[in-house]
Amino acid sequence: MESLKEMFNQVFYKTLANEFSKADNNFNSNKFLDEVTKNIEALSLNQRMRRTSEVLKSTLPSDYKKAILIMQKVILNTKTGYTNLVFPDYVGLYGHDHFEVSMEALKYFTKLGSSEFAIREYLKRDFNKTIKVMQIWAEDKSHHVRRLASEGSRPRLPWSFKLDEVIKNPKSTQIILENLKADNDLYVRKSVANHLNDISKENTQYMLNLVNGWDKENMNTAWIIKHASRSLIKMGHPGSLSVFGFEKNIKVTIRKFKLNKTKVNLGESLKFSFEIESQKASTQKLVIDYIIHYKKKAGELFPKVFKLKEVNLKSNEKNHISKSQLFKDFTTRIHYTGQHLLEIQVNGKVLARKKFTILIG
Repeated sequence: MESLKEMFNQVFYKTLANEFSKADNNFNSNKFLDEVTKNIEALSLNQRMRRTSEVLKSTLPSDYKKAILIMQKVILNTKTGYTNLVFPDYVGLYGHDHFEVSMEALKYFTKLGSSEFAIREYLKRDFNKTIKVMQIWAEDKSHHVRRLASEGSRPRLPWSFKLDEVIKNPKSTQIILENLKADNDLYVRKSVANHLNDISKENTQYMLNLVNGWDKENMNTAWIIKHASRSLIKMGHPGSLSVFGFEKNIKVTIRKFKLNKTKVNLGESLKFSFEIESQKASTQKLVIDYIIHYKKKAGELFPKVFKLKEVNLKSNEKNHISKSQLFKDFTTRIHYTGQHLLEIQVNGKVLARKKFTILIG
C-alpha cells in the first residue's frame, strides 16, 4: 500500500506548479519544483505539506493579499482532499498581520479542503477576536463553514495542539454549539458531537448540563447528544445515563456466560454468549457493552470497550446475546501472546468476566 505522504509527489508538484503558472505569469515553476522536491523522500506527510507552504512563500508575490488571490484561483483547479490543506496552512503561517483577509481566505479554502488546523493558529494568538468570527460561521449556509466553526474550536482536535482556552472555559464555544445543535448535515453533527465529547473529558458536568437543556425530541439533536455521550455512557457515568433514561440502579443477572474456546490463535475469532435476566419489577433501559483487556508488550492489560446493544428489559424478561470477536493485527492494535480478559458490562457496571489466551504463531 502506497504511503500517505506520496500524495505529495513529483506528479502532484508538477501539476500544482502548472496551475500556479496559469494563475500568475510571474510564478517561477522551476524554482518552486527544485525547492519543494529537494530531499523529499526523507520528509513525512505533514513535513511535505509544510515544505510546500514555505516554498510558496518564496515564489508567490510578497504582497500577502495578492498571494491569496492567486491561491484562490488555483485551488479551484486542484483535486479536493488532504493536499488542499496546503492553502489554509499558508494562511495559518503567514496571514496574522491581515486578519480579515485571512478569515475570508480560511472560509473560502475550507469548502475545498479544510481549514480546521489553520484556524487554530489564530485562536492561539487572539482567541476572543477569532472565536467571534467563528460564531458567525456557525450560521453560514455552507455546511463546510458551519463544520469549521465547531471542528476548528474543538478542545482536543486530533493532529493538533490543545486549545487551553476552551479547556479552561468551555462556555467560550457555547454559542457555536447552540447554533449547530440541530444541524441537518451529518458532517456538521459529527463535529459537534466530537466537540462535546472533548469537553466531557475535563468538564463533564458542564457538558451534561448543556445538553440536558437541549430538545431531545429533535432527531438531529438527540443524535448529537447520544454520540457526544458515548465515552461517559461506556464508563457508566450516572449523569450521562440519566440523560437518556438508562437505569441507574440496575437489577439484572448474567447467566450461562460461555466462550467457545479458551485459547485463540491470531487470525481466529472468539465467540461468546450469555443470557441477561431482569430482577426488577419495572422495565429497565440498559446499554450492554463488552470489554476486552488486551495484553500489551510490557505485559499489562489495557481495556477496550465495545458496544453490544441497548435493550428495554421488562420484569423477569430474559435476553440471549451472542457475539464473535476477531483477533487480527492492525496498524492501530498489535496482539501479544498471553492471557486476556473479557468482561460483560451493563450500564457501566461489570457483571461477568472470563479469561482467555491469545496464541501468536
